[in-house]
Amino acid sequence: MVAWGVVMTLMGIVQSYHGLLIARIFLGVTEAGLFPGVAYYITMWYARHEAQFRQALFFSAASVAGAFSGLLAYGIAHMDGVGNLAGWRWIFILEGILTVIVAIIAYFVLFDYPETASFLTEEERAFVVYRLKYQGHKDEVDGGMRVAQNDTFQWKFVKAAFLDWQIWTDIWVYWGLGYTSSTAQLLTVPIYITASVLAIVVAYYSDRVGKRYPFILTCLCIMGIGFIMCIAGGSVPGVVYAGVFIAACALYPAFPGNITWLSNNLAGSTKRATGQAIQIAVGNLAGAMASNFYRAEDAPRYILGHALELGFIGAGILALLVMVFNYKRINAKRERQLAEGAHNGYTPEELGELGDRAITFKYFL
Repeated sequence: MVAWGVVMTLMGIVQSYHGLLIARIFLGVTEAGLFPGVAYYITMWYARHEAQFRQALFFSAASVAGAFSGLLAYGIAHMDGVGNLAGWRWIFILEGILTVIVAIIAYFVLFDYPETASFLTEEERAFVVYRLKYQGHKDEVDGGMRVAQNDTFQWKFVKAAFLDWQIWTDIWVYWGLGYTSSTAQLLTVPIYITASVLAIVVAYYSDRVGKRYPFILTCLCIMGIGFIMCIAGGSVPGVVYAGVFIAACALYPAFPGNITWLSNNLAGSTKRATGQAIQIAVGNLAGAMASNFYRAEDAPRYILGHALELGFIGAGILALLVMVFNYKRINAKRERQLAEGAHNGYTPEELGELGDRAITFKYFL
């Protein structure tokens, strides 16, 4: 965040287009780790059935902040001429300085892990660490054996993340959601706030019920309805706007749900961190493609753009169903193996090293 804030501040003093472009590249480099970093950080403090509510709070706060950033930029732009600098330069300088200040404060108020949190008592730290260490695996198998996930860093866990089918399948679900981000430019502040509130409400109930896929699937279907309205509405602004409104209100609850769902099913902190980074990095390529979906020559109906959005939503639904089918199949197989005593051939440490591949691990639906 410090590096990101410094780069943003320096963007306010560039003197050429090429300088601005290079600075923007470095802004992307320094900013890239924030979202996956926060998503991973939440999993280091909260159990599987608590994480989506916290992810939704972060996602919604960032979205609402983005909605009001235009108003902030409008106000700062009136500083045009102050210090012999153009108003747009002050937008970068002031927001960059604020980012650096917040980052420095965060260093002192945010604790890396529960083990180092001084605001917790020794007993509370032990409790938080214990519940996170043993989550995901069957509470207790024959003989009273308990399996703890292996949180040490090993390159084999990084490799396991790159080779895991669920991460690459989930990316298609992400793309089914991510493409709707191209409609964000059409949203007004009230719609941002409405969608953000819905994200928090849905996340609360998803955590309470202990299910992810029904909520994500429902949201994808509603998004599909929204884009069908955009296509059918043609050049009628009210219908198109209503379609965008519906799609946005479905996207916001589904996005943190999808991020949380994958993290719920990756055991071991190294594999989880790597998997979430892959998911968000590759998933965000959707934005690069979506920016070319809505061509100027397709105005005002943008049939091609809306149809491509709808196609990726359909692909996301299909990928989600594939994941649910496989999760249920694997869970049922592992239940049979446990009943047959197949786990007796492993030590708790060996099962812990297998992570979500262990027969004691149950995938979160």
